[in-house]
Amino acid sequence: MKRSLRRALWAGAVVAVTVAAVPVTTAFGAGTVTTTFTKAQDWGTGHETRVTVTNGSSATVTTWRIEFDLPSGTTISSAWDADVTSSGNHYVAVKKSWAGGIAPGASFSWGYNGSGAYKAPLNCTINGAACGGGTTPPTTTPPTTTPPTTTPPTTPPPTTPPPTTNPPNPGGKKVVGYFAEWGVYGRNYHVKNIQTSGSAAKLTHILYAFGNTTGGRCSIGDSYADYEKAYTAADSVDGVADTWDQPLRGSFNQLRKLKQMNPHLKVIWSFGGWTWSGGFTQAAQNPAAFAESCYNLVEDPRWADVFDGIDVDWEYPNACGLTCDTSGPNAFKNVISALRSKFGSSALVTAAITADGSNGGKIDATDYAGAIGNLNWLMPMTYDYFGAFAAQGPTAPHSPLTSYTGIPQQGFNSDAAIQKLKSKGVPANKLLLGIGFYGRGWTGVTQAAPGGSATGAAPGTYEAGIEDYKVLKNTCPATGTIAGTAYAKCGSNWWSYDTPSTINGKMTYANNQGLGGAFFWELSGDTSNGELIGAIKGGLG
Repeated sequence: MKRSLRRALWAGAVVAVTVAAVPVTTAFGAGTVTTTFTKAQDWGTGHETRVTVTNGSSATVTTWRIEFDLPSGTTISSAWDADVTSSGNHYVAVKKSWAGGIAPGASFSWGYNGSGAYKAPLNCTINGAACGGGTTPPTTTPPTTTPPTTTPPTTPPPTTPPPTTNPPNPGGKKVVGYFAEWGVYGRNYHVKNIQTSGSAAKLTHILYAFGNTTGGRCSIGDSYADYEKAYTAADSVDGVADTWDQPLRGSFNQLRKLKQMNPHLKVIWSFGGWTWSGGFTQAAQNPAAFAESCYNLVEDPRWADVFDGIDVDWEYPNACGLTCDTSGPNAFKNVISALRSKFGSSALVTAAITADGSNGGKIDATDYAGAIGNLNWLMPMTYDYFGAFAAQGPTAPHSPLTSYTGIPQQGFNSDAAIQKLKSKGVPANKLLLGIGFYGRGWTGVTQAAPGGSATGAAPGTYEAGIEDYKVLKNTCPATGTIAGTAYAKCGSNWWSYDTPSTINGKMTYANNQGLGGAFFWELSGDTSNGELIGAIKGGLG
């Protein structure tokens, strides 16, 4: 995987690409409590809808019950942040037991994925009355804090983050997303975007990438981005500007604020990646010293409350990545064991690993099963299998779910990696399926179907041969699928990438295999309203 190789290119880029979302909204009534259905995304065969309950009264709403009908041809397949039941085309949604009350002037959002194209619900009622009118909902004494002096709009203004969410079922599927520290530069993607896109409510864990491993020790990757950069009120998660003398700034402080607004959310500091995996070779020579350095850094008093554990992204133990490692099949297991011993049983210890399922490939080079007892989960990086690093092609999807006739390399697909790891003794519920929020592409292609020749890498915003989903969905819409992922030919360029529809298929696979959930690289590749993470969350159920 070439993720960290993009660091310098992204950090130096000055072009920012923004895709404006224009949701289709249906509002019912104008009473004290309003209910708004917003089309978050629509891919033809399915859609995602966000439902917002806004309290325009002067007292806290402690419970709510929404009833509505869906037009023929539309059904709800999964929902989150509300308990939804149905009888025919009639649906009832009620507040989750863990959800708090809705304060005066505040809102609460839940969502669902549906089959077919988006259609506005019919006959909506809330708490027994027409949505937004007539009946005062059950209330409690207003909070002691001063309520807003004016009723807010149904949709919060851009500088107002969505409402705080509460924890999902602890036994539920994991939705884990990478936040790249260098994204705050050319990409202009900040922790605040995780909140305003609605992604924070759908994530269970954030992986902060990356810390350095140079010299076999954990060290800071980018001090300015990590804890020095001063945030203005407009760019801050909670709308409060940093001061010159506060002890912690940068993304670390923003993550602290994000966690305060989303108590269910955990943050894990990831070390290594493509560029900085070389330091693991030396770490393997003295795992205890490595673990000591990592613990001291992650648990630094300035930000100890920000991180809930450590992630190892070693590419690749006892094999070759940017550099070659010959520390043996037990090196990874020994490093993980030392980290677990130092961090203790309550911390999260995870790892991103190779997804090479070929015979005698990179999975076979390391005893991953021997390490699993000390890991909360493993993340085989089931993307970047194929790309314009093979400049002449053949064109192939970079994240195939399964094998297919003509695949350039046997064992280079998600299912092959998952089955190999399971066969070695890794429990399915400790495996997460990887999703790329970007595409890989070639230029000089004349054949629309996969398998064509090429002359090089297709142009990309930050790096040739790579482009974000949020760009490709508009500039080169998918025209076909193969092996569970999408592809498209636009002019002489050929791209492959995942869409909400193909992600839904991959999440069905993850559920059928009993996997622990999914993870993705990385947050800034998604749309401003979180289309892809919505598909992951909705597909996992």
